Parts: sequence; C-alpha cells; structure tokens
Amino acid sequence: MLNIVLLEPEIPANTGNIGRTCVATRSRLHLIEPLGFQLDEKQIRRAGLDYWKDLDYVVYPNFETFLKQNSDAKIYMATTKARQVYTEVSYEPDCYLMFGKESAGIPEEILMNYKDTSVRIPMFGEIRSLNLSNSVAIMLYEALRQNEFDGMKLKGQLHRHTW
Repeated sequence: MLNIVLLEPEIPANTGNIGRTCVATRSRLHLIEPLGFQLDEKQIRRAGLDYWKDLDYVVYPNFETFLKQNSDAKIYMATTKARQVYTEVSYEPDCYLMFGKESAGIPEEILMNYKDTSVRIPMFGEIRSLNLSNSVAIMLYEALRQNEFDGMKLKGQLHRHTW
C-alpha cells in the first residue's frame, strides 16, 4: 500500500481531494498536525464527496511522532528545491510520498535529512508550485505505474454502449 503524507496541510478542499484520490488508489493518508482546518468541516467533506468515510487515514500531533510510528518508512519528499525529478526514482510498493503545507512546503531542516529521496515535478518559469492535490496525484500515479497498477481496474466500460 502506498502512503501519502501531508505535513501541516492548510486548505481543506485540497485535503478532501487528496483523500478521495487515496480511496480510489487504496493508499493510506497520513496527516501531520497542526491542520489548517477541522476534519469535519463542510469543505473537506464536499471535496472528498461521500468517500471520506472509506478513507484509511491517521493523524499525528507532529512530525517526530509520525517518524516514531513509521520508523521503517522509505519517504520521498516532494519539493521544488530537489535536484532530481520524481520520475527518476523507483518507488517501492509501500513507500511514503510526503508533501508540505501549501504556503511553505516542507521545511529545509527536514529536507536536509532526505537529500537522496527529495524529488521535484518540473515546471516552466518562476511558478512557486503546483496545487497540492495535483502534485499528490502526479506523484502517486507515477508510483502506481511503476508498481504496475497492482490490483487496480485497468479497463473501463461504457454504460450504454460497448467498445
């Protein structure tokens, strides 16, 4: 099972969207406090639709507790400051993809300990970053692709017609 880690997320709609993506991919969501919202807020429920009840998630009071409870975790840090692109690494089927808060990303003090597993999504120009939920989806689906979409539905079906 792949794991998505959000360090101090601030925008409930992003976390709701990410939660829905986690349900669709059977990924676990790890939320590290402080959160910029309450988990029962209307915005998070709206973005997550009725899938939030099916979400496998854990909330931690801080990054240190997350590390203690996941001591064997192979963590890939998403940051615009990384030297390697997210497609240049091989993601293990049980790895952790970590993303920082929308306004500041992952603190450099944390990144310094993950130099070899920090990755970036390429962009043109001086754009600070992509939307958090988009970044999660990009990296998560690359990790799923590398693991051959293990167990996922790979063929679609029309409702009123056949292919």
